[in-house]
Amino acid sequence: MFGVVFPNRSFPMDISAFSQIDTFHWILDMNTFVGEAYDQVGEMCIFLLNNFTLPPDKALAVYIQSPGSPFLFCGAVTLTRPSAVLSLPWPEPGGQFQLTADAVPLSAKIGVSVEDLATLPSLDVTAEKRIERLALKVGENLFNFMQSFCGVDGNKLVVPMDILDRWFKKFQEKAKRDPEYLKGFTL
Repeated sequence: MFGVVFPNRSFPMDISAFSQIDTFHWILDMNTFVGEAYDQVGEMCIFLLNNFTLPPDKALAVYIQSPGSPFLFCGAVTLTRPSAVLSLPWPEPGGQFQLTADAVPLSAKIGVSVEDLATLPSLDVTAEKRIERLALKVGENLFNFMQSFCGVDGNKLVVPMDILDRWFKKFQEKAKRDPEYLKGFTL
């Protein structure tokens, strides 16, 4: 059906590493995989196996759960996108630390479920957040540049007409001089 790999941490693992909850839900208990160091596992590759046929309107959705917190959607794979490397932004553990009935502490989990593709917010949530963060940082850079040239006219900022051209030229020059410059704009 599907397999997973934790880059630099595991060999490929198939569905047998997961506990099947029901026909469409599986859970990987991170205690059995990495113990309490689950938050050091930053990404996961999930892939459909060749013999698995997922209906075109369905997806395999991936969720993570820190101890005592709710599940958080991370992304999904489909027949048209049969594999993906997903970031695992582990939420802070929740305040519901209690022992289960058999006195075993709660552990972090990765959940996989078959879901309707139309109901999912995005196939790669982290990529969208990265793009949003990049746009915010570039916008902040532009704003800071503009502030250094602006004047005030009542409650309006007044900037030279060629400010965007000047900023973009400076931005490009910095990127050419220092290949690491643009990396500072990413997460």
